[in-house]
Amino acid sequence: MTISTSPIQLSAIYIYPVKSCRGIALPAAQLDDWGLKFDRNWMVINAAGRFLSQRELPQMALIQTAIGAEALELSAPGQPPLQVPYDYLGEPLSVQIWDDSTQAIDQGEAAAAWFSEILEQPVRLVKIGAGYSRPVKPTQIAASQVSFADGYPLLLISEASLADLNQRLPESLPMNRFRPNLVVSGCDAYAEDRWQQIQINGVGFSLVSACERCAITTTDQAIGSRRGAEPLKTLATYRRNAGGVIFGQNLVHHGQGELEAGSPVEILQ
Repeated sequence: MTISTSPIQLSAIYIYPVKSCRGIALPAAQLDDWGLKFDRNWMVINAAGRFLSQRELPQMALIQTAIGAEALELSAPGQPPLQVPYDYLGEPLSVQIWDDSTQAIDQGEAAAAWFSEILEQPVRLVKIGAGYSRPVKPTQIAASQVSFADGYPLLLISEASLADLNQRLPESLPMNRFRPNLVVSGCDAYAEDRWQQIQINGVGFSLVSACERCAITTTDQAIGSRRGAEPLKTLATYRRNAGGVIFGQNLVHHGQGELEAGSPVEILQ
């Protein structure tokens, strides 16, 4: 039963093609098996095959991404631009994302050298490809797959939740500190905490867990460096669960389709 078809809308859509690099705002996006098309389809790994992120390397926020016609387009301060063809077929590599081990496709020496120069250590760029499998946990939603995102295909935050947080902070923060995929407007602050099932453009979504926040939220995405203890310090005073500080909700999607900014969000449960 639909609880509300209110004026709640999908106000913004973001993808992050390379895990932990700068995101892109889109007017519309397709959903594929792993989430939004191109979202976290590439990842930087160290010499041991483990993923790297802004947790250790906040300067990754300065690496800009763009979706070209035939290639992922990359740019960064002081570096020549780089294009990585979507159909590049490198060697398969075993990679580690948190506790998950899976297969990815290496994206070649030029990409490895480009990222290694920026991050000042030997790294490689890999992509989701044949052999990649990473079921969402826990087991009751294991039919869903996830890309190189931390744990879930999608992250949703309401504009009202950020507005409430900003009223409590000494300095307001932009939404990019929290790196959501879906932003919604027209609801109360933290209303998303109460939702269990929603629908957008005919596609169903389950809200499966609160998002536990880390040091990336303290990184100024415009300059690629830490800016003190906020927002974690303030969130810790009123937004906690057993796992830590929380802000936003993790989603899994049921089926494919297209999402468009401005679409109504139906609250089903």
